[in-house]
Amino acid sequence: MESITSFLIEASAWILPALFAITLHEAAHGWAAWKLGDDTAKRLGRVSFNPLRHIDPVGTVLVPGALLLFKAPFLFGWAKPVPVDFWRMPNPRRDMALVAIAGPGVNLLQAFGAMLLFHLLPYVGGMTGGWLAMNLENAILINLILFVFNMMPLPPLDGGRVAVGWLPLPLARPLARLEPYGMVILLISLLAVPLAARTLGYEFNPLGEVLWPLVSGLQDILLVLAGHSG
Repeated sequence: MESITSFLIEASAWILPALFAITLHEAAHGWAAWKLGDDTAKRLGRVSFNPLRHIDPVGTVLVPGALLLFKAPFLFGWAKPVPVDFWRMPNPRRDMALVAIAGPGVNLLQAFGAMLLFHLLPYVGGMTGGWLAMNLENAILINLILFVFNMMPLPPLDGGRVAVGWLPLPLARPLARLEPYGMVILLISLLAVPLAARTLGYEFNPLGEVLWPLVSGLQDILLVLAGHSG
């Protein structure tokens, strides 16, 4: 019974931060699009910070839950994509970049907010305080990973759309043409390459080699800004 309770406490401390990180990311896209002139998401009820409106049964529940159950080294998931019609905006190319950056921006704000909330933990004791500390630690990690991962300059990731929107057209056009192949490139880098390397007796994770130092460096900067170190 104690092991089941321990598992449920640990699982909830991962699932809740992941749920808010993934779903509020999508809500931010819809809110930005609405403010820039496209009310498609607004009319469909997707400009909401209620996570229930953005949950994808597979991407938000089953996939992260399975990864947690099998003790995977990372959590990965997605919410229902927010529909956006960029041609209803005054400057589609520029506004595409602004809508794209809104999602990772909210992840960065959530990570910083979790760091600030750590200042309140001394006022919460016992098991509740420990559980809240786990939630905040996981919220920081998950949101920083989502921010750095999504800001990679590869379509269809948000960073790729930001790059397409802000780069000069001679550079933006060939990058935009990569969008149909972007997820394949990511899956190969994220799963196939490390698995192949492990089969050959090596530990090689190209995305991890790039992303983890960025996550760590960004975390150090935010910790200072949140008043946790001098």
